[in-house]
Formats: sequence, structure tokens, C-alpha cells
Amino acid sequence: MNPPLSATLQADAQAGAPPARQTVPLSGLRAAIARNMSIGWQVPRVAHSIEVDVSALEALRRLPPPPGAEGKITLTAYILRAVALTLRAHPRLNARLVEKEIELMPDINLGLAVSLNDGLMVPVLRNADAKSVAELAAESRALAEGARLGTLGAGNYQRGTFTVTNLGMTGIDSFTPIINAPQVAILGVTRVARRAVVKDDAIVIAPMMGLHLVFDHRAVDGYPAALFLTDLKNRLETAEGL
Repeated sequence: MNPPLSATLQADAQAGAPPARQTVPLSGLRAAIARNMSIGWQVPRVAHSIEVDVSALEALRRLPPPPGAEGKITLTAYILRAVALTLRAHPRLNARLVEKEIELMPDINLGLAVSLNDGLMVPVLRNADAKSVAELAAESRALAEGARLGTLGAGNYQRGTFTVTNLGMTGIDSFTPIINAPQVAILGVTRVARRAVVKDDAIVIAPMMGLHLVFDHRAVDGYPAALFLTDLKNRLETAEGL
């Protein structure tokens, strides 16, 4: 049995030898991620950010789970539902840029970024706008588990039209995700933190969450992208249709 890495490095240091060099092969999944990130990085991208008061969502989560729900509905499931419904009114964000054409996609298929021990996978929730929040919660849970176990087929990762990546559990306040090309937009979600905000000319404490939209400026201009993000904020804050 090999000694743990820390013990090996300590022994090398005591012996006066330089620490052993470590490498991570850029192959397999890591190589695929590198290729996709390189493609996404070439996109002329712009980022918009906004804060959302999630008091209404927290109130929904305190209610008994809706019929068919497998336990408590996650905040991510509500975000997915809100994104899918908002994309109906903003088809330029639910699109793919292929060669010299912008394809406005007829179906809303949400990619959900899932972190693995050795990389990142993005399984797809198809026809997300036609599914209830309970259905989205169950399907996203099953897809995330399948991605981590490596049991999903290739079809589970295809035909995505928009991607959501949630890093709220890490405690960060801001980031700019790389577009999952050929899609034209991706939404990054950051932590919920209680902050002092102004409501009706009074300072109150509210749970605030960050939304960070990155979009391909070849396909979408800043103004319609901003309208999408503000409409998404309003839907989340009012819990309309969720």
C-alpha cells in the first residue's frame, strides 16, 4: 500500500529532496472539458448581473411539498422552473449559434451543470417549460446522480438550448460562467445571503441571491438580455407560475 501523499512530501522535505512533481493528464473527460471551454472562451461574451430577493421562494419551500414531490423542493428546481417559463417570452436566449445562423429553438431544454470529482457534466432536462417544479426537482436529482455515477447515456447530454449552473452552495457572491457553445447564453447562480435592502422606503433584512447571465453578443444584444434577466428576477420574487 502506498503511503499518503502528505507523508511522502514530508519525507522528501526531511531528506532535503524537492517535493515530487504531480501532473493531471489532460485526457478523457478532462480533455473534453478543455476542448469545450476553449470553444466557449472564443465567444464574444457579455455578462449581466442582478440580485434577487428570494423571500417568496423561501415561503414556498416552507409549505408542504406539492403532490408527486420526493421530499422538499430545492431552490435550484424553482430556478429551473422560472428560467424555463421566462425563456418562453425571450426566444432569442433559447437559441444556438451554428456557423452563420442563429437557431431559435422550438423546445426549451435546460442543461444543468453537475460537478464531478474529476470534471463537469451538463445533462439536459428536455421540455422543461412543460414540467412542474416537482417534476423538475425529481428529474434534476436523477440526472445529477446519473452523471456522478456515469450511468447516463450520450442522449442525456444532447440538444440543450440554455444552461444553468448553480454555485450557491460554495458561498461565493459572483462569477461569470463560460457559455456552453453552441448555446448563446448561460445563467450562473450564487449564494443566498441575508442583506440589508430598501423596501417601501424602509431598510429591512432579506435573503438575496445573485444571478449572472453570460450571453453571446453575436446573437443577443445587451438590452434584450437585460429584459430577460429582469423578467426572471420578477418571476422569482413574485413566485409567478412556480
